[in-house]
Amino acid sequence: MEFFRRITVLSHEQATTLPYLTYLLAAEGMNVIRLEDPVKGDPNRRVGEPALGEDRMYTYYLPNNLGKKAITLNLASEEGREILKELIRKLNVDIFATNTLPKRYKKLGIDYETLRSVKKDLIWVGITGFGPESDEPAYDPILQARCGYMEITGEKEGPPMVFGVPIVDLGASLIAYGQVMKALYKRAITGEGCRIDISMFQGAVSLLVNPIMMTVDFGKKITRKGNTHEFFAPVSVYPAKDGYVYIAVGNDRQWEAITKLPGFEHLYSKDYETNAGRIADVQNLNRKLSEATRKFTVEELLNMFNRIGVPISKINTIEEVARDPHISKYMITAEDPKTGKTIHLPPPPTLTAYLKSTGFRMSFPPRMGEHNEEIYCGILGYSKEKFEELRRKGII
Repeated sequence: MEFFRRITVLSHEQATTLPYLTYLLAAEGMNVIRLEDPVKGDPNRRVGEPALGEDRMYTYYLPNNLGKKAITLNLASEEGREILKELIRKLNVDIFATNTLPKRYKKLGIDYETLRSVKKDLIWVGITGFGPESDEPAYDPILQARCGYMEITGEKEGPPMVFGVPIVDLGASLIAYGQVMKALYKRAITGEGCRIDISMFQGAVSLLVNPIMMTVDFGKKITRKGNTHEFFAPVSVYPAKDGYVYIAVGNDRQWEAITKLPGFEHLYSKDYETNAGRIADVQNLNRKLSEATRKFTVEELLNMFNRIGVPISKINTIEEVARDPHISKYMITAEDPKTGKTIHLPPPPTLTAYLKSTGFRMSFPPRMGEHNEEIYCGILGYSKEKFEELRRKGII
């Protein structure tokens, strides 16, 4: 925990994928400073609803920006680029990150070579749609379409569909998190920094290990199957008297146990004893199982299937997920010192020592340029006169 508190991250960030990465780093206790253009800012600041009653603090911006500070700097100006170098030196920046297009790196003075000349052990992170050699812009749903996710998501006879959350954005963040931790370890051993390039497209495709192999090597058509599974049955959503459950049978023993439950005995068939037999008649099997499950309540089905060790879950709403005891007791909170509004986030993938030390509290997402004076005057040592002059000139 104390080690991470000594790490400073300067992040030239916008949208989702990089802000989520730096939020995860802030949850480790790192000192994260987001860097924005003084005029344009992060477009996500104006996406969603103005729930706080002010500009550039809309709801879509909030969740990925807890635990950070925020400054503004015009990197299109020569003076701004020189100030960036000063920030790198005086803040003793360990990690610099950006998710702008590669063609803008040198123009803005944020390319690895330039910043490495300022601080040789700097860890530099660039997240892009298709890697450092491509300037093709990319948004999450576009990448979901291009990487094949939409082709395998949706009902069998229906159109391709996007995932319910920006999974390509968030997946790239998690991949980058691992690479950053590896780079910090390498630097601790060798004293050397490094450049990390994350391709959101490659990261997304890297998860298609089974579909790619089955298609390329075995000539199988992998496409949408709704709620069912390519290789196991029964696996799907099934109706109850008062809702829906998801049942996933992973082996023949589990299926045998189901056929011994009261109300399910009629599902036994010699043809269904093996998974291969069940897959061969999966439509009829799912119809028969649905007829059986709809005679019970969700709670009754959960109790019955949990008792025999067959994986089952209620189809929860987001409100119900937030109340789940595995989540609710670790919910992260952040209170706005200006309005008193408190927001709640789910815990990160692992419970960090830093979050445990704060009682799972983080600072509220920063307003645009909120920490300009603290950093430019307090750390860089600028006088109030110089600070105001830089503001008038549009540098900060």
